[in-house]
Amino acid sequence: MNNTELRLHDVFFYGLYMDPKILMSKNVEPRNPRMGYANGYKLRVGNMATLLRQEDTKTYGLVYSLAYEEVDFLYTKSGLDMYISEALLVTLESGGSIPALCYNLLIPPADSESNSEYESKLTECMGRLNIPILND
Repeated sequence: MNNTELRLHDVFFYGLYMDPKILMSKNVEPRNPRMGYANGYKLRVGNMATLLRQEDTKTYGLVYSLAYEEVDFLYTKSGLDMYISEALLVTLESGGSIPALCYNLLIPPADSESNSEYESKLTECMGRLNIPILND
């Protein structure tokens, strides 16, 4: 029996995919939302958002449980195939830590890259979802 579609994967989102409305608009069901942060990662918004490894920092986001097909659609099939998956440990605001997949750019944005429209939407999204905006 192939039960792939029944398997759920915890995925840590730090960008606009934190917004459940955006996920639902893409026919992705944002199951089991949990707020948390990734230690040792700093959010960087260039043309697109990514996490960069940096000691003594943390980035807040949301973890959702998604089916493989949903994750594949969000990245590979939506033209975001320059993002690669990596496993990281997310500290949950409710207590404890869980391993989660996270999608990041393999090549970080250049220092000269920026996207003020994305940053504005992200700030609004994080405020609406009560997610701390600062990485520290």
